[in-house]
Amino acid sequence: MSKLYMVPTPIGNLGDITLRAIEILKEVDLVLAEDTRKSGILLKHFQINKPVHSHHKFNEHRTIESLVQRLMGGTSIALITDAGTPGISDPGFLLVRACIKEGITVETLPGPTAFVPALVNSGLPCEKFVFEGFLPQKKGRQKRLTELATETRTMILYESPYRLVKTLSQMTKHFGPDRKGSVSRELTKIHEETVRGTLEELAQHFGQGTIKGEIVIVVEGSGA
Repeated sequence: MSKLYMVPTPIGNLGDITLRAIEILKEVDLVLAEDTRKSGILLKHFQINKPVHSHHKFNEHRTIESLVQRLMGGTSIALITDAGTPGISDPGFLLVRACIKEGITVETLPGPTAFVPALVNSGLPCEKFVFEGFLPQKKGRQKRLTELATETRTMILYESPYRLVKTLSQMTKHFGPDRKGSVSRELTKIHEETVRGTLEELAQHFGQGTIKGEIVIVVEGSGA
């Protein structure tokens, strides 16, 4: 029986990949990728020539059984996503759970993830925090914001650039305009930016122009 490797990949700067990640990707029999085109650029850059299959949120339910069978038959597999650590707001959890159920060894490598540098860079308390990932887009969104309004730990959220201003405006309403926060985008890339201020100030700042890049919002806890 072989092993499933969960391999983090750079969130922007290719230099952030670990030597061990490269080593594992060169050793396994098969690489599962969220987007084979994006991952193909990474693999080519590091001269990794392995079979690559798609594994994303739209097909993972259908492919898990066959992947588990391949693992049980001796195939070693590495799962990567477009950026960061698999399973963190990305595909990975369902396959890991299925492997554990069947007694297949799962090994997760340490490596890049967007929310840790965004948290540290925010200047907000880091000793206790809660990672929320993406808020519900429609159903349950207002309820979740109401619940988070009393959260005392620092909160970390991912957001699309297209919904950033809406989310900051809704947080201003639910959490109060003076609640502190920060917005990090394009982490590790050439145009990396972190803007800090109150939620009201952040909403006004990002409402003035076009927003690009992957977004991490960090918000001060209630009563901080």
